[in-house]
Amino acid sequence: MDLQQMRYVLAVAETASFTRAAEQCHVVQSALSHQVARLEKELGARLFERTSRRVRLTTAGEAFLPAARQALDAAERARAEVAAATGEIRGRLAVGSIPTVAAVDLPAALQEYRLRYPHVRISLRTGSSERLVEQVRDGLLDAAFLGVQPGFRPQGVQDRELAHGEHVAVVAPGHPLAEEHEVGLDRLADEVFVDFADGSAARAQSDEAFAAAGLRREVAFEVSGVELMARMVRHGLGIALLPAAFAADLHDLRTVRVTNGPVRVERLVWTRFTPSPAASAFLALLDVGRP
Repeated sequence: MDLQQMRYVLAVAETASFTRAAEQCHVVQSALSHQVARLEKELGARLFERTSRRVRLTTAGEAFLPAARQALDAAERARAEVAAATGEIRGRLAVGSIPTVAAVDLPAALQEYRLRYPHVRISLRTGSSERLVEQVRDGLLDAAFLGVQPGFRPQGVQDRELAHGEHVAVVAPGHPLAEEHEVGLDRLADEVFVDFADGSAARAQSDEAFAAAGLRREVAFEVSGVELMARMVRHGLGIALLPAAFAADLHDLRTVRVTNGPVRVERLVWTRFTPSPAASAFLALLDVGRP
C-alpha cells in the first residue's frame, strides 16, 4: 500500500467515477484502475461497487476512507514540517468563515498571506458557526471565524474574541422604518422577517433578544446566505437583523439602530493541538499567538 494508491481511491470516491478521478490525478484511467485493483487485492476486499452507470463505495471502502485521509494529511504535514525547519512555509491552509464576518477583512488577510507564503495552498469554506467549530475540531479546517451570542464558548478548540457589536434593522429604502434613526424591538415585532435557519447561532442572537423582551415575531423566510436575504429585503418581502459592521456595506438598503437589540460576538477558533506551520503563520499574521 502506498500514498499514491490512497490518493487514487480518494479521487474515485470524491468524483464517483474512475474516468473523472484519472483526469483529476493527471493519469490514464487504466493506470489508476490498475493501482486501485492492486490495493483491493492487498486488502482482500473490494473498495468500490462498479456498474456501467455508477461507482460507489462498499462498506469496506467507507471504512478505508477516513484512515486514508488521515495518512495523506500526516504525510503532507510531515513535508510541511521539514520545509518549515529549513525556513520555508509549505503545505495547505484551510480557513472557515461565517458569511457575515466583519472583524477581519478576510479577503485582504488571505491576499497578504498568499503574498508572504506563495507555496501554501489556501482554501476557504463558509458555513454556520456550529458546523465550522466541528470542522476545526475534526481537523478539516485550520481556523474559522464565528459569529455567536455573548457567553458562547466553543468546546474542543482554542478561541479568541475578535469583536463585539450590535445588530441593526435592515430595510428597503421605501419601507416606513427607512427614515427612522432608532427603533425598539416592540415596534419591530409587528414586522415580517427574513432570517437564518431556526436553531442556528446566527438566528439565536435575534431570537434571544425578542424572547428576553417578552416579544414574539414572525420569521416568514428562512435563508442560508446573506445575499439572498438582502435580495428578499430589497424586494420588500421582509426586514432583517444583521450585524451593524456588516450591514454598513449594504449600500442600497437602509439600516436602523435597534434599542436593546441583538448582540453578536465574533470569535476566531483554531485547533487545540499544535497548529501546522501554515496555520501558525496565519495565526501570526492575525496577531494570534500559539495556544
